[in-house]
Amino acid sequence: MLAPFTKSPERLQAAERVKQWTRARFGLPQDAAVSVSQIACVIPGCPPVETAIMFWDAEQTRHHFKVFKPLQEVVEEDLPPGWYRGALAVPEGFECDCC
Repeated sequence: MLAPFTKSPERLQAAERVKQWTRARFGLPQDAAVSVSQIACVIPGCPPVETAIMFWDAEQTRHHFKVFKPLQEVVEEDLPPGWYRGALAVPEGFECDCC
């Protein structure tokens, strides 16, 4: 079983790094809402730990993607390319248990 995740200074720094990379990659303003979370998954076939990233654009459209590794191991190259932004949009009214 996984130990509970703590909010260590290293984890907080890693989350801030991923937020900054996400803003830069997708051309978001500095004040755009970006959420970065490390989550554990117990569903068979799912990576045991993954990082979920969500952001909202100026039209308040939510976008999300996952990186299948712990937050502190995420590197800038793990983020999807900027031109993929539209494919990350979540349609209005869509409900998802994954993130």
